[in-house]
Amino acid sequence: MSEAAARKTSVGPQGSRRRYFHALWLLTGRDLRVKYATTWLGYAWTILDPLMMCGVYMFLFVVILGRTGGVEPYGVFLITGLLPWQWFTTAVNESGRAFLKDKKLLRSTGASNSMWVMRVVVSSGFTYVLSLPVVAAFLLIMQVPIGAGIVWWPVAFITQGILLTGIGLLMAPLCILINDLSKIVGIIVRFLFFASPILFDHSRLPDWLSWMDRVNPLYGIMTMYRLGYWPELWNGGSIVAAISVSIAILALGIMMFPILVRPVLKDL
Repeated sequence: MSEAAARKTSVGPQGSRRRYFHALWLLTGRDLRVKYATTWLGYAWTILDPLMMCGVYMFLFVVILGRTGGVEPYGVFLITGLLPWQWFTTAVNESGRAFLKDKKLLRSTGASNSMWVMRVVVSSGFTYVLSLPVVAAFLLIMQVPIGAGIVWWPVAFITQGILLTGIGLLMAPLCILINDLSKIVGIIVRFLFFASPILFDHSRLPDWLSWMDRVNPLYGIMTMYRLGYWPELWNGGSIVAAISVSIAILALGIMMFPILVRPVLKDL
């Protein structure tokens, strides 16, 4: 591997921070333009997809089963969980293809290899932000007041970004080195959907599963997103655990990324 390629394995910015973030901004903008330009409805899909999913789960749990997740109004509870979950699944799934998607650019540019992972996290994060009018509409229609707990929303957003960056730095090279990993991760992600407080309030966990909100950072992240509407959901332990686990995963990703990416560059 050449010296230039070796330098690219650094997780930090290449040369200048300004150039790094400018290139990241350009890549993110390109991803969003391509995403919305290649479908008939464009941006509308960002709103329609979570709305349809919310409708399906409300029909299943409220109409058919006559149950909710323990919090009212259930529609707002659902949408505030489904939207960040959509960001999570998109970023995790696309991180596994981060290097393969633009391998020609990866080999021909001098950009840091970490940028191809960051671009996935940032572009899917922008999509989440663009879908927030759905939450605003639900709040207005169902007349849900916004409390002081809304200050935890940016903490949740940053924590989720940290978590996804760490996962992406591990996933991008490992999915190339281990062919079946992307399929295994897909199964894990589907399990996580039902093992995270997206459809239910974490307080409804039985005692023998109470430890889950300490090992699954999505518990604390979902809690922080919802504190502006339901302050009674406060759970300091799960919030601290979410921040700690997310930082630990990011640290592991930063440490392992340069090691894992070296053999990947030889195969691309």
